[in-house]
Amino acid sequence: MKSVKYWFRRCAALSVAVFGSAVLAADAEFPVETYRDIPTPAEFHVELTELDGPVFADSSGKTLYKWPQHRLRNGYSGEPPGTPQCYDEVLTVTAGLMSPYPPGIELPELDSRLSCTDLWPPVLAGDDAEPMGKWTIVERRDGSRQWAFDEQPLYTSVRDERPGDVIGGTTRRYGGDSPAYRVPVGPPALLPPGFAVRSTSIGRMLTTDKNEAVYAYGGDTATTSSCHDDCLVNWNPVLAPNLARAQGEWSLLERSPGVRQWVFRGQPLYTHVLDTGSWSQQGSDVAMWENVFTQKAPAYPSSFTVQSTIAGDVLADADGRTIYVYRCGEDSADQLACDHPDDTQVYRLAMCGGGAPDQCLEHWPYVMAGADEKSINRSWRVLSIDPKTGRLAGDGEPGALRVWSWRGRPVYLFAGDKLPGDVHGDGAGEWRGQRNGLKAFWLRDDFMDGIL
Repeated sequence: MKSVKYWFRRCAALSVAVFGSAVLAADAEFPVETYRDIPTPAEFHVELTELDGPVFADSSGKTLYKWPQHRLRNGYSGEPPGTPQCYDEVLTVTAGLMSPYPPGIELPELDSRLSCTDLWPPVLAGDDAEPMGKWTIVERRDGSRQWAFDEQPLYTSVRDERPGDVIGGTTRRYGGDSPAYRVPVGPPALLPPGFAVRSTSIGRMLTTDKNEAVYAYGGDTATTSSCHDDCLVNWNPVLAPNLARAQGEWSLLERSPGVRQWVFRGQPLYTHVLDTGSWSQQGSDVAMWENVFTQKAPAYPSSFTVQSTIAGDVLADADGRTIYVYRCGEDSADQLACDHPDDTQVYRLAMCGGGAPDQCLEHWPYVMAGADEKSINRSWRVLSIDPKTGRLAGDGEPGALRVWSWRGRPVYLFAGDKLPGDVHGDGAGEWRGQRNGLKAFWLRDDFMDGIL
């Protein structure tokens, strides 16, 4: 296992190389997630990412992804274990997996449409490659051999440009009406039994294996708990079994003879009695109590604000207007995404302006970057966008807009939001914004079981 200090230096050096020294202080403020070493073929290694923790990568640093099966309204998409489904045919019609749309509708821009493997090259195994642990080899229908992890065939994404990029996919959960997303593959987090890690918009959150949020109290130390008597009415210490031992970032605190509490990075851990459902985080509303993270999400632009709404906290611009992210996935058998500026813009333009770019700009304007603002990390970058097409433009290109993006996708405002805290645009589009629409950038996502 690599030490936390090692990964501090590794992550900071990578950030400085890409974005300059201004990022160093922000990235070094929080440690990064440690992981459990498992047997891995020599051609693969682990890279750190800002949003998804440690991931496996190929020899060039490209993140490895899987395409797990996902239940849609009229069937399943994605890949069953051991069975590649991503090939080089250019699909031309819809699959009908999302009712009420029937199969057989012609897909847009067929003259420039790419195949699944154009966007998701399979990770091929050499003739002398052999399985190792969870790493296996599956046969593609052309006879070539493809690496798999936990029986899921592996791919890289053409959207990823540098080691540590996860532009192609995410480990975050989305609702049942969302497409079958590609998911980064990584080693297990270094955790004692009974704990798990979940990806959220604000970081890699520590939970119990029952999906209960885990908390720390500001008045505790690594060796003392301030939560006794009346405090225990609302807070449950996370107790360690008799055979538990301190290791690495994990230590133990003796609350009473024979009763020991888990401590992570010097913070005794608790759950909250009102957190009855998965992803509920009501304990973070109590003063001096905070959620615990193995790794914090990178900072958002300093000009952004946080606003309280009727349903939780959202990210907003300097004037308090809610920020939205666009989601899009085609109803095709290969479930290709359509939310990136390099993807077809037909769906977005149809949803936000009836096909008219000017209408889209009026109803859903981009979040503009200030003249002096620059990309601050890999997650939050400034892009040049051609407003007439929605596609990437060259720097300094006449008429191009400098806009903020998250994970390589532009972010938007909604003209119907008039006051700070308005979220009237949340869920606009198809299937509550899950398939072709916009969702507010929720910072607190316990109100919809973590799928906002």
